[in-house]
This record gives sequence, C-alpha cells and structure tokens, in this order.
Amino acid sequence: MATEIFILTFLAATILIFGIWVFVGKDASQDVIRKRMTAVRKAEHRGDVSLGLKLVRDEMMSSVPTFHRLLLRWSWTSKLQDFMLQAGSKTKPGKLLVLSAVLGVGSYLLASLFYSQLLITVPIGLIALSIPFLIVAWKRSQRLRQFEERFPQALDLLSRAIRAGHAFTTGLEMIGKESPEPIAGEFRTAFDEQNFGLPLRDALLNLTERVPLIDVRLFVTALLVQKETGGNLAEILDSLARVIRDRFRIYREVQVRTAQGRLTAMLLICLPIFMMIGLNIIEPHYMRLLYDDQLGPYMLSGAAVLQVIGSLILWKIIHIEV
Repeated sequence: MATEIFILTFLAATILIFGIWVFVGKDASQDVIRKRMTAVRKAEHRGDVSLGLKLVRDEMMSSVPTFHRLLLRWSWTSKLQDFMLQAGSKTKPGKLLVLSAVLGVGSYLLASLFYSQLLITVPIGLIALSIPFLIVAWKRSQRLRQFEERFPQALDLLSRAIRAGHAFTTGLEMIGKESPEPIAGEFRTAFDEQNFGLPLRDALLNLTERVPLIDVRLFVTALLVQKETGGNLAEILDSLARVIRDRFRIYREVQVRTAQGRLTAMLLICLPIFMMIGLNIIEPHYMRLLYDDQLGPYMLSGAAVLQVIGSLILWKIIHIEV
C-alpha cells in the first residue's frame, strides 16, 4: 500500500510541475521573432534566398538544450512543429512530447494498480498518450475551417483595396489589421515577411505552408501567374472568392443531405460503449466474466480493435470531400 501511495504522489507532483512549466513564463516577443525567422529559414530550404551565411539557427524544439539536440536528430519533429503551428499552438514540440509521455506512463501505472492484464493497461496508456496530439489535431482542423470560411471576405477586401488604387502589399496590411483571426494573423505574417526584405513570392509560398488549404494554393498560384502574365487582379480575386463561396454552398448542402447518415453512424459507434457501461452499472455480474476469465481481456481487446475499424469505415462513408 505504501508503494502505491508513493507512485500516485510522484505522478501527481510530476504532472503539477510540468503543468506549471508549460503554462508559465511565455514570452510574446520571442514568438514574434520565431515566426519571422522561420519564414527566412523556409525560404532558405527551398533555395529561393541566396544568403552567404546561415543567419538563422534551427527552430528550438525544446527549451532544454539536451532534449532540443536529441529531437533535432529526427526529421519527423519538424513536421510535428509545422503541425502545431498550423493549429496556432505556441507550445514547443518538446513540451507536447513530454506531456504526452507523462500522461501515457501515468495512466498505465494507475491502471496497473487495478488491472494486472497488459491487454487492458497498455491500451489505456496508449489512449492517454494520444490525447495531447488529438487536441492539437482538433484545434488545427477548427482553425483551418475558420480560415477557409473567412477567406472570401479577405479576398473581397483585397480586391476593393486594389480597385481603390492601393498597392497589393498595402492590401495585405489592411487584411492583417481589419480581418478577424486567424485570417489577420496569417496575412499579417505574410506582410511582415516581405516588409523585412523577403521576396513577395517567398512570403506567399510560406503562407501556403502555414495554411495547407487548396483555396490558399489557388490564391497564391493566381497571384504568381498574374505577376508573370499580367491581367486584372481585382477580377481574378472576385472570381476566386465566388468559387470558394459556391464550394461552401455545395458543402453545406451535402452536410444537410448526409445528416441522417452521420447521426446513424454516431449511434452505431457509441451504442456498444454505452451498452457496456450500462451493463456494468445495472447487472455487473454479466460483465464480470470478461474481467475474471482468462479469455476475457483478449475478447475485450478484439472488440475494441473491431470497434475502431468499424468507426473508421463509417467515417469514410459519411465524410464526402467537396
């Protein structure tokens, strides 16, 4: 009993100290410098900027130097960093990995106090380990969806600014000042990049990397083509905004027509879980066999795997790309 109390106390203290470390002491000025330097670094990697010296060091993966050097050895950490930036997160990848590891190991040890089967404790630890990444993925999808919905209004503002006689870069600055987030932040970053000397082409290409949406790629491609061949830029922006609005109208119609299918899929996914919880509460002796029998954990693990596979298939059926 003393050992169990020691483990729980250690886990609670570790999580508390890590939480204070993550959420205290953020420096906003460092975030601004980091974003501007990241833009130059990406242009260097593409070979579009010829700098005699390497002016920018690699992006910090962690505030702990040893952990930072360790993460730089793997190429997937840069993809994780881009993924977190697309979600609007200011947390370093090292902190996210440490938080995920603490949750995973802590949940595994806590589950081991009640269950001795690895087929139960290991999935619990893996689920807890994936929670931070799932939260970042959800925030990323929500942020990109907000950007996509507000993008036509930004194009209209840019078109009106050009018709009024303003330069294209002045239109970018106006979007950064007058549009809501996350539109304002991304266009403000693009304006700051070219204002600090980065070529406009590279600033626009950096925008497509920060916001991986087909609409943004079409926008940048249209601007680059217009810059090479000429044409009425205001009309091009109006046409692009109209296409994006039509696509959203079709997407909403698809959402309405597939509402019943999505509700059915949600019920089919949640029904086994609710049935298991309900039986544990109403008639626990029905479910006790799955915990006490030697084959019970294997059957529960198989059911969980089949549940995940079925959920993915249902999601693929009801999710229609527009």
